[in-house]
Amino acid sequence: MTRRSIKRALISVSDKNGLTDFARALAAQNVQLLSTGGTAKALRDAGLTVNDVSDVTGFPEIMDGRVKTLHPKIHGGLLGLRDAHADAMRTHGIEGIDLLVSNLYPFEATVAKGASFDETIENIDVGGPAMIRGAAKNHAWVTVVVDPEDYPTVLAEIVAGGTTDETRLKLAQIAFARTAAYDAAVSGWLAGYRANAGETEPPRRKSFSGRLRQALRYGENPHQKAAFYATGEKRPGVATATQLQGKELSYNNINDTDAAYELVAEFDPKTPACAIIKHANPCGVALGSSLANAYRDALACDPVSAFGGVLAFNRTLDAETAEEIAKLFTEVIIAPDADEDARRILAAKKNLRLLIAGGLPDPKAEGWLVRSVAGGLLVQTRDAVTADANTLKVVTKRQPSATEIADMLFAFTVAKHVKSNAIVYAKDGSTAAIGAGQMSRVDSARIAAGKAREAADAAGWSEPRTIGSAAASEAFFPFADGLLTVAEAGATAVIQPGGSVKDDEVIKAADDAGLAMVFTGIRHFRH
Repeated sequence: MTRRSIKRALISVSDKNGLTDFARALAAQNVQLLSTGGTAKALRDAGLTVNDVSDVTGFPEIMDGRVKTLHPKIHGGLLGLRDAHADAMRTHGIEGIDLLVSNLYPFEATVAKGASFDETIENIDVGGPAMIRGAAKNHAWVTVVVDPEDYPTVLAEIVAGGTTDETRLKLAQIAFARTAAYDAAVSGWLAGYRANAGETEPPRRKSFSGRLRQALRYGENPHQKAAFYATGEKRPGVATATQLQGKELSYNNINDTDAAYELVAEFDPKTPACAIIKHANPCGVALGSSLANAYRDALACDPVSAFGGVLAFNRTLDAETAEEIAKLFTEVIIAPDADEDARRILAAKKNLRLLIAGGLPDPKAEGWLVRSVAGGLLVQTRDAVTADANTLKVVTKRQPSATEIADMLFAFTVAKHVKSNAIVYAKDGSTAAIGAGQMSRVDSARIAAGKAREAADAAGWSEPRTIGSAAASEAFFPFADGLLTVAEAGATAVIQPGGSVKDDEVIKAADDAGLAMVFTGIRHFRH
């Protein structure tokens, strides 16, 4: 193990958290401090002795600060190999820089606050990434720090005699990942600007980045490694939520929680809503006069599958709802908030994870979904389109009632979040049965109807809730058999995208069965 002592440090940061204490500790170790602009001022204000970069380069900052560190005496000090390049460094009067501390202009924050184009351009750092890349490349000799959280580790090693090979290599990897993420953010912003200006073609090159949120014990299965990365997108959800209790989330917990919260966010929080998810599919969704009623109705759809599921709510969790939830084993709950009584009640369930998201994601917000395939990435925008009463096209002789329209739209919204092929039966603002992920749409319809009968038998109801329900298909019926299966289950109204070459046959079957059917013109495949 080789330790490299730190004699000279260049510090140039926009995030000044912990800066003064770190720099003071470096000075106490007789490390010479070199800095620029606002960072130098902050250090001097703290009573520290600092050399200006301009004094080293013999050249002032110019062009409103756009050019200040782009100079051979800076980059030579970062990139020079202390053995092989020693003669060149002496010849040109270049002194080595042993430690670089830099965390770049706040480009992402500038974009997030909605700054103007010109202001955003000025917050694209050029000198910082160049220095970071140079220092990271030369990590055999130079230590590079881009995150304040690494200050304690670096300082401890300096005190112990110098930074180790292992630490410098780790910090170099982090540094390159940071500059890659920074460039991805800039590239993504420019692509978005072009799209807003009318560009319709996908970018020739697309970059994605993330910051480790959590190292996971394993992936979907114990033999798979996994980790959870946050992209920095300001979208309320599992990646930004605060966990109040319970053990660490697993890979499957995170996947299911995201599915649950994206679904429940489809519904206006003026109306309480609950979604219960199992293996990324809803097994019960309901609207209610209260959050507790919504939960009870969602649970009634498939109480067997709901055991060990994930719950999502679109409003602040209250005590009545918490007491109902506590009666059944639940893995995760996510909601915008939870009142003190609800938190106290759920605290008794030690293994239950309670997540507070602070808000609901906007289901119509733009964004990208990414999936890996062998040798590549599949990228698409979010499915941010929803049907509404104004866009429905009635295609049958019988017109649907207002109640049927409401249930059809509810069912179609749920179907958007069910793995294809999907059939959803809904009645009175709650799911009556859900058929998910079958290769045949007919099988999805039959499985859902069968589960509805089982639920009715278990609850002692006189008939399954599919009787008098509205049924939704997330894609068109290719033949009339799927529609007839839905009718046999007791549905009186059907909502589907339409667009099959057999539409006329399907419409005739609906008319013959006395059904009301509407087309949305919107497909919601989900794989």
